[in-house]
Amino acid sequence: MATAAKDAAIAELADNFRNSDAAVLTEYRGLTVAQITDLRNSIREHATYSVVKNTLTARAAAEAGVTAFDGQLQGPSAIAFVTGDPVETAKKLRDFAKANPLLVIKGGVLDGKAMSAEEINKLADLESRETLLAKLAGGFQASLSQAVYLFAAPLSQSARAIEALRAKVETEGPVSDAAPAAEEATADVAEGGDEA
Repeated sequence: MATAAKDAAIAELADNFRNSDAAVLTEYRGLTVAQITDLRNSIREHATYSVVKNTLTARAAAEAGVTAFDGQLQGPSAIAFVTGDPVETAKKLRDFAKANPLLVIKGGVLDGKAMSAEEINKLADLESRETLLAKLAGGFQASLSQAVYLFAAPLSQSARAIEALRAKVETEGPVSDAAPAAEEATADVAEGGDEA
């Protein structure tokens, strides 16, 4: 490869590292072109899958400040540069590797943090972003419903108490003023008796 072509390839890979949210390094030894094409198509929504040259990738990673692949760039390598949901990409790669054991997930980088193959498999076990957002929205909706109930409960209790009092007044008639006056007189006499 000519020097200009190498420099262009390094610059493109470095841009891919900088512009992606995550990158997953794989070894594809023994996979057919058709299988690699199937893998590319399965992750296309969230990532691009590129077969790379190890020496150029090492230089591009160093240029982009990525150290996650140090010592791992051996054998036929390909990288999934993730620009969408890293969980979905990890799921697709894991599922493809289960169906095609010749694909080996070596490691990756997510938001600048190096990840082992085991950590990528754990990432694949998470629920997708959409599912987590739906659960979060459901939780908020349930909390809001409970808050509305809690705020409305005292009002409805007050309304029921007022209605019960109104019904009592209708059936028994209004309370006369004579009863409170008699109670006050009795209280005055009792207080006077204590002073003597």
